[in-house]
Amino acid sequence: MDIKKLNAYSYEVPRSGDMRVPVKIFASAPLLEKMQADNCVQQGVNVATSLPGICGASLMMPDAHQGYGFSIGGVAAIDCEKGCISPGGIGFDINCGVRLLATSLTVDDVRPRIREVLDVLFKRVPPGVGGQSLFRLDDAQLHAVLRSGASWCVDNSYGVQGDLDHCEEDGSLEGLAKLEKVSPRAKARGRKQLGTLGAGNHFLEVQVVDEIIDPKVAAVFGIKEKGQIVIMIHCGSRGLGHQVCSDYLRRMENTFPEIMASLPEKDLIYAPAQSDLAKDYFGAMCAAANFAWANRHMIGHQVREGLRELFGEKTEVKTVYDVAHNIAKLEEHVIDGEKRKVWVHRKGATRAFPPGHPAVPKDYQKVGQPILIPGSMGTSSYVLVGTEKAMQESFGSTAHGAGRLMSRKQANATWRGEDLKKELEEKKIYVKAASWRGVSEEAPGAYKDVSEVVKVSHDAGIGNLVAKVVPLGVVKG
Repeated sequence: MDIKKLNAYSYEVPRSGDMRVPVKIFASAPLLEKMQADNCVQQGVNVATSLPGICGASLMMPDAHQGYGFSIGGVAAIDCEKGCISPGGIGFDINCGVRLLATSLTVDDVRPRIREVLDVLFKRVPPGVGGQSLFRLDDAQLHAVLRSGASWCVDNSYGVQGDLDHCEEDGSLEGLAKLEKVSPRAKARGRKQLGTLGAGNHFLEVQVVDEIIDPKVAAVFGIKEKGQIVIMIHCGSRGLGHQVCSDYLRRMENTFPEIMASLPEKDLIYAPAQSDLAKDYFGAMCAAANFAWANRHMIGHQVREGLRELFGEKTEVKTVYDVAHNIAKLEEHVIDGEKRKVWVHRKGATRAFPPGHPAVPKDYQKVGQPILIPGSMGTSSYVLVGTEKAMQESFGSTAHGAGRLMSRKQANATWRGEDLKKELEEKKIYVKAASWRGVSEEAPGAYKDVSEVVKVSHDAGIGNLVAKVVPLGVVKG
């Protein structure tokens, strides 16, 4: 495959053959080498070739690795009238994302009590595959969550308005969600899962601010000084979102067999933009996204209540921001000098909007949108900020995490959860998990170096570094 180096932080697979657009890869040389070790660059080419209406380029973020159909870390902007929508460009965990909470606590407050803190969080936020919600929803409540997202939580006295103000889309795609397009089976899976963490790479992490890289922007975000305690939440729409994706993949495969026959991977299946199926899927996806925002919001509420239980009612816990990194958003971008409405598919990619953009919260307007990039368990995570260059070069997108180096199966064959827990505790990082498998499959060695990923985002100008945080304790599924 012909891969052309553009500069120290980006590469291109030029358009050739049946490709509709080129592939642009944001990566350093070491990261590109890791990408070439799996099939993700070819998946970027497949996206550029297979999807009608794709605009500009098929994009790959610095954390890209092989996924289903799309690579994880893939971005594609597709004309919403003449193009298509592809569930594979969003993923099974619709609106998997990250919420960061800033507290008034310091490392000196929390480190001596970290095991107690993890016990309380573990109890209040059920983790694991079978973790069941402390908030059981009846049909009317579930439908309200699917319609209104995180705003339903605040309306019912869970959390505060400030949580919504610091959430992508204010925590709701209410005007776009079509709850009637969500199957009964998907609803049944979600009814007992609101406020739960799940398994896989999902986590609830107690972190300490280790380095402030841009003090001015950090202060605007409420990240005030080294030693401050923050809480990072990483999860999504749980079984409900997975079922929505599965339902519509099957429907598209059955409805468009001629499209299926033309694709290099079945998970690239799409529905033409003007079809009823495309509109149904987008509406169901928006409802699942609302469920995910409500889920992270409820977890944030439980964290706030738990910390106040331990450290007193005056403990401040404020939402810095909440970002989605598995979603398709209807956005307007300038493409080839012309404003166009597109479905920006971000699969393992984070929105990175600049200062002044109307979608950025009012009190962040002068600096830009917060970007939250978690590392792997036991390593650093980062806060960045969106840029104008990201709007010009990546449809306002950047990386979403470290990016896997090996599959969960390989990780489980390489490490034992008990051994990893012991190793982390020797580094003063404490883990409370629902299963040993949940620890071993998320071993730090199974991931790329997140510091290299964020350096590429920063150097490429598609997300500028603000702060580095490191873990004290982790709740895992």
